[in-house]
Amino acid sequence: MKPTGILFFPAFDWAISPTHPEREERLLYTRDQIFEEGVMDLPQIREYQPRLATPRDIARVHFCVPSIEAVTTEAHLVSAGGALVIGDAVASGEVKNGFAIIRPPGHHAMSVVHGNRGFCNINNEAIMIEYLRRRYGYRRIAIVDTDVHHGDGTQEIYYHDPDVLFISFHQDGRTLYPGSGFVEELGAPPAVGTTINIPLAPYTTDQGILLVLEELILPLLEEFKPELVVNSAGQDNHYTDPLASMRFTATGYAQLNRKLAPHIAVLEGGYSVETALPYVNLALILAMAGIEHDNLREPDYDPAAFKEDPGNLARLKRMAALQRENFRRREEEREAVRKSGQDFYTATRRIYYDTDNIHEFQQVRQRLCPRCCSYRVIASAAAHAYGRQTRVLCFSIPLACCSACRDEAREAYIRSREEGGAGFDYLYLQDRPADEYRRFHCQREQEVTIV
Repeated sequence: MKPTGILFFPAFDWAISPTHPEREERLLYTRDQIFEEGVMDLPQIREYQPRLATPRDIARVHFCVPSIEAVTTEAHLVSAGGALVIGDAVASGEVKNGFAIIRPPGHHAMSVVHGNRGFCNINNEAIMIEYLRRRYGYRRIAIVDTDVHHGDGTQEIYYHDPDVLFISFHQDGRTLYPGSGFVEELGAPPAVGTTINIPLAPYTTDQGILLVLEELILPLLEEFKPELVVNSAGQDNHYTDPLASMRFTATGYAQLNRKLAPHIAVLEGGYSVETALPYVNLALILAMAGIEHDNLREPDYDPAAFKEDPGNLARLKRMAALQRENFRRREEEREAVRKSGQDFYTATRRIYYDTDNIHEFQQVRQRLCPRCCSYRVIASAAAHAYGRQTRVLCFSIPLACCSACRDEAREAYIRSREEGGAGFDYLYLQDRPADEYRRFHCQREQEVTIV
């Protein structure tokens, strides 16, 4: 049997603030438990060291405003680079699976990045996925986000991509940040049915979450047949987490990961630094490595406190049935879009950067093509603190874009550049088929190629 790859990057030199939940101490106890119990010395485990992600790695996913250097630190580059190292180890066959225990986290970072929101600047999973697609030729990917907060950034990045199945279970957005992740969010018209959300009532236990896994997530994965399954492994569904109100246990996390059997897990949230994270991280490692974990228990675990409400189980069964049907109707819904004769799908959204107090307004237009999922044009206006405003126009061409749509998108970018930006501060081109990324400073009339 091949080993499980483990990479540990606690970013001890980075924190949002000395007292913020996302600070240096967050993984100290995990590091101590993993190393002191000799987990890293087991033959089933192979340890890896991170590297720096490059600007090109980040530009495959993000439009960083005004630049990658302005919105990232070295810790962000190492965290994303750690995910790339584990991705390489899995894709090359060195290990059977891998767990990147890294911070800063990333699943709230969207395509356009003006700053930090939800503790995230850049999206580690998406950066890793686009890297693996480029280097190894993966196409069909499934992401299962198990963080207690809805993975709205990852959802937005892949909302228009029919080759990525994004599934998120999380505490109901009516009760928790970021206030999204409802069953009606199913994907943009070319990708409808490949975004699946399961909002959970507060205090849902292992029994409820594992029911969702068995009755919805595993059947969808079986039907979708992804080449790669990624667990966006948030650990703040734990019953001791201070930022949420769920009742998941370390044993529940181990059972979840054993049944889900992801190829790659990437750490996201989890802020019960002393009482949960060491146990949950250990549980995930043991489950992925195929090591016995039945005796793993938190010191204060009391089974009498984890009785699931029968009404909640009934609600979860109904939701699972609804979402299975939404997933299975996806081709029918897409065919209706193709027959509608529409040229573009247009949507608007408001985004709040809670950490940096930035208010962003976006308009997204996606070309509707009968041959491909085509390109997106994102117009973004951000109002910063102290009245500063930034307006950017972004052209995103996916890997699966047909040549006609790709040419059309590139011509639109060039035309906007020749017109001086038409009121925007920056123009961006993200051409994934060519692995080419550009940023145009409208006032200076200066174009930079990101390499």
